[in-house]
Amino acid sequence: MERETGPSSSAKLRRGDREEDVKVIEWEEFDHELTRLWSLSSALKLATEKKLSLQPKLESLIQVSADSLRRANELEEMRQRLEARKLLVEKTSAACKVTEQDVKVKEDSLSAEVRSLLVGGTTLSIAKSKLQESNCQLEGESGYTHLKIVTNKLRKRQQYMVSQVSFIYPLKIEAGPSQDQELESLPGGSRLGTKPVSQGSVRILGLPFSMAPFTKMSFFTDKKEVQKSATALGYVAHAVSLLASYLGVPIRYPLRLGGSKTYIRDYAPYIEPSSSDMSAISTLSQNSKFVEFPLFLDGQDTTRAAYAVFLLNKNIEQLLNFVGENSLGPRQVLANLKELIRIIQSPDYIHS
Repeated sequence: MERETGPSSSAKLRRGDREEDVKVIEWEEFDHELTRLWSLSSALKLATEKKLSLQPKLESLIQVSADSLRRANELEEMRQRLEARKLLVEKTSAACKVTEQDVKVKEDSLSAEVRSLLVGGTTLSIAKSKLQESNCQLEGESGYTHLKIVTNKLRKRQQYMVSQVSFIYPLKIEAGPSQDQELESLPGGSRLGTKPVSQGSVRILGLPFSMAPFTKMSFFTDKKEVQKSATALGYVAHAVSLLASYLGVPIRYPLRLGGSKTYIRDYAPYIEPSSSDMSAISTLSQNSKFVEFPLFLDGQDTTRAAYAVFLLNKNIEQLLNFVGENSLGPRQVLANLKELIRIIQSPDYIHS
């Protein structure tokens, strides 16, 4: 029963609302209301017609507005792209400026190198012209050919002078075994010993030279042998002095010739001079002094004489080195001298 009463009450309420909306018009006002309704209907019709007439215009305006909005959006996108292009152009311009500066620096450096190259080319051309002049001079009368000819003549003249020395002081080998004695020790570290010569000993003007008296002097020493060795050393010293002058070589240890009483000078001696030698010290200048050592036995002191022989052999070794050869040994005085003369008189010496 309660469910049936609910819908009926709601229907009544709607019916009551409709009754309230219904307006009751009196008959006397009916014409007036009808006229008003008619005018309202006419106005509504006119409004509808205006609405219909304005709708195309509104649609065209809406279309124009949409087109404007679309174009505005396109313009905004184009403006953004333009800004991006401007940034890219600015970056490219900055990079171009940096590149331009680098190119300018490199161009300056290249210009300097080109100038240097031009200067070098000029110097090279001058050097080339000087070289050509030098070649012309070498090919001329005062050139290398002429120098070679003069050198050959000089060498031949040296050979002739050395042959004269060899004629004056002939060096010959005496066949038969012998044994040379030498210094056991010398001050300054030079050491000499005994060495057998199996192919014979060398003699100068028929005189032999032996180191035995210079190493050990005794009561039984043969005075004639000592005198012969001193005379042979005098001959060797004179020959060495002549050879050095012909070759134009200043010998390291100068000689004071005196035959069998020859002395050799040392400006920096390895041994201390004795009190008796102080008189032999000569002054060449205020700061230059030398000591003379005898190439002969003077009394019982053999050390100074042996040292003199050592210095004489050094002079011969100096001349051998000058002609491009080495010494045969520290004790081979006559053998070194013979080898020196042989080398100078050889045909190869002229063209060496």
